[in-house]
Amino acid sequence: MDAKRELTSVDLAALRTELNRYEGAKVDKAYLYDDDLLRFRMRDFDRGRVELLIEVGEVKRAHVADPDHVADAPGRPPNFAMMLRNRLSGADFVGVEQYEFDRILVFEFEREDANTRIVAELFGQGNVAVLDESGEVIRSLETVRLKSRTVAPGSQYGFPESRIHPLTMDYDAFVRRMEESDTDVVRTLATQLNFGGLYGEELCSRAGVEKALDIADADDDVYHDLYDAIDRLAERLREGDIDPRVYLDDDRVVDVTPFPLKEREGLDAEVYDSFNTAVDDYFYRLEREPEEETSTGRERPDFEAEIAKQERIIEQQEGAIEGFDEDAQAERERAEALYANYDLVDDIISTVRGAREEGRGWDEIEETLAEGAERGIPAAEAVVDLNAKEGTVTVDLDGTRVPVDPSMGVEKNADERYTEAKRVEEKKEGALAAIENTREELEAVKRRREEWEADDGDEAEPVDEEPKDRDWLSMSSVPIKQPEHWYEEFRWFHTSDGFLVVGGRNADENEALVKKYMEGNDRFFHAQAHGGPVTLLKATGPSEKARAVDFPESSLEEAAQFAVAYSSVWKDGRFAGDAYMVEPDQVSKTPESGEYIEKGGFVIRGDRTYFRDVSASVTVGIQCDPETRVIGGPPSAIEPEAETTLRLEPGKYAQNDAAKLCYRRFKERFVDESFVRKIASPDRIQEFLPPGGSDIVDD
Repeated sequence: MDAKRELTSVDLAALRTELNRYEGAKVDKAYLYDDDLLRFRMRDFDRGRVELLIEVGEVKRAHVADPDHVADAPGRPPNFAMMLRNRLSGADFVGVEQYEFDRILVFEFEREDANTRIVAELFGQGNVAVLDESGEVIRSLETVRLKSRTVAPGSQYGFPESRIHPLTMDYDAFVRRMEESDTDVVRTLATQLNFGGLYGEELCSRAGVEKALDIADADDDVYHDLYDAIDRLAERLREGDIDPRVYLDDDRVVDVTPFPLKEREGLDAEVYDSFNTAVDDYFYRLEREPEEETSTGRERPDFEAEIAKQERIIEQQEGAIEGFDEDAQAERERAEALYANYDLVDDIISTVRGAREEGRGWDEIEETLAEGAERGIPAAEAVVDLNAKEGTVTVDLDGTRVPVDPSMGVEKNADERYTEAKRVEEKKEGALAAIENTREELEAVKRRREEWEADDGDEAEPVDEEPKDRDWLSMSSVPIKQPEHWYEEFRWFHTSDGFLVVGGRNADENEALVKKYMEGNDRFFHAQAHGGPVTLLKATGPSEKARAVDFPESSLEEAAQFAVAYSSVWKDGRFAGDAYMVEPDQVSKTPESGEYIEKGGFVIRGDRTYFRDVSASVTVGIQCDPETRVIGGPPSAIEPEAETTLRLEPGKYAQNDAAKLCYRRFKERFVDESFVRKIASPDRIQEFLPPGGSDIVDD
C-alpha cells in the first residue's frame, strides 16, 4: 500500500482547530530547507518552544513538530528565509484559516509595524506566498501566472477559483450537484464534491451506499444517506471531535487520519491524543523508514507506486475536465432559459424586489409565494427555493433550475450565467495545462523505470566514481546537487580562471560588499556610468587566509564586462561601455568637504585602470556538474561551465519576460523537465539577467 505523502482537505480542516491553539506564540526565527520546507521557531507562554513546519514539495504538510523531530538549522539562510526573518521576527501568531475546502492554509502574523500572511498551497506543485496587509505578494517560492490567478511579487495574491464546499452546502444543492454527474457515486464525491478518493470511498462506506452505483440509478434514499454521512463528518470537524489514527501496513506507516476510517479497518492502527501529534509522528517516521533493496544492494525506487499515483491524478483531472464542460453547458442553458421565459422571470424579480423594498422578510415572502402557488399563479409556481443568506430565488424554468438575484434585471442575471460559463471554461484551460504536466511526469517516471531495469543486471559501478562526459540533456532524471554559498545573496559568477566575482543589486548590497566582504587583495570594479553595481574580484573567500594574487588578464576583463553588463549601460540599450578598476584602499565613504555621498555610493581616489568599449553581452546557463544550478555572467566564463546556455544582449523583452523565454528554451532542451522546473525557474533565471530589456541571441 502506498504511503500517504500529502494532507487532504479533511486533514487540514481538522488541523486548523488544533493549530489555532497556539495563538499568541511569538516568532523567533524562520528557516528554509531545500526550497520546499519552511520552519518557524516560536515561543509560547504556556508551551515553551513551538516548531511550525510547512512543506510543499513531494511531501505536503503543515503542523507543529516535536523539537526532537526538527532537523538542525541549515547553513547560510537564503534570501527567502532572510525576508521572513525581517518581517516576522518578534511577530505574534494570530491564527490560521483553511481557504474554503481547498488544500490551502493561511497563517496570520501581527507586528506593530506590519502584519503578514503566509499562504501555504498544499496541492499540485506546492507553493508558499508571503503577503502584506493589502494582500500583495512580497515573495513566493514559485511564480504562478495563469488566466485565472497570479502569484508573483508585486501582484495581488490570487486564490484558485472557488470550488464547491461540500461541508456547508444544503441538501438541495448537494442533490443538484450529484445529479449533474454522469459517472458513479464514489467518483462524483471524489472529483465533483472535492472529497478526494479516500474520503469519497469512506462516505460511501459510512452511508452504506455501493461505491460503483451509477448516478442515474441513485434515488432520494441514497442521497439522504450520503448527505447525512457528510453532515456527521462536518459536525465532528466543527466541534473538534477528533480521534486520530496512524495506520500501518507490515509495520510501515501508510496513513494518518483525524478519525478511525472504515476504509482502513484491515490495517493496524495507533491511537493519538491530538491530530497534530499524529501528523508530526507520521511524517517523522515516514522520512526515516528504510527503502526496500534489490538483490544487487541498490535501493529500487517504487516506480509502480509513483506511476499509479500519476495515473490516479490524471483520472481525477480528466473527471474534473468533464465536469467543467458540464458546468459551462449548464450555465449557458440557464442563461438561455432566462431569456426564453423573460416575462415570467421579470414578474418574479419585480414581485420579490417590491416585497423587499417594503421591508418584508424572506419568510413572509416565502409564505406569500406558497399561497400564490396554491392559487395557480405561474410566477409563484415557478419559485422552488429562497435563499435568505444569499439573497437569491431559485426558479424552475421548464425543468431547468436557475438561481436569480432579484436585485438585478433578467438581462443582468443572464449575463451573470454567461460570465460564469466563461469562467468555468477558463478554469478548464488551466486543468488541461495541469494534466499535460502530469502526463509529462508520468512519462518521466516510466523512462526512469526503463533505465533502472536496463541497468539492473549490469555490474554496479564504484560508489565514489561518477561517469565522465554524461549526456545531462538526455537523462530522464538529473540528480540535484545544490549546496548553499555565502555569495548567492548577490550577483556572482566564477571567472574562466576560477576566481569569484560578486556584484550588488542595489544600494544596500553595494554597501555590504564594500564594508563586509572587500579585502585588501581584491579588486574593485565599476562601470563608467551612473547606476552601476559595485563589483569585486575576490582574491580569497571570507573564511580563507588573505593572500596576494596576480590576477590573469582574462579574469580582469571578465570582471569589467560583468560591471558594464549589469549597469545602466544595458538598461539604456547600449551594447558596450567603459569600466575602471582600483585597489580596495582607493575606495572610501568619506566625501570631500561640502559634498554628499548617496547610499551605495563611494569616493574613488587615485589612479584608475580603464577597460574601454567592453561588450555588454551576458550568457545564462544551467550547470549540472559539480553542482546543479543556474549560472550567468560573461560568455567566456559561463559557456565552458554550463551544460547548455543562452546568450543575451540589450533588447525589447522586459526582464521577467526574458527570464520566461529562457526558461522555455531550457525546458525544451532537457528530457527531465522537472529538473529544469526545480533548479531553473524563471525567478532564478531572472536573478542573472541585467536590469532592462533583453533579446536572446539566436544560437
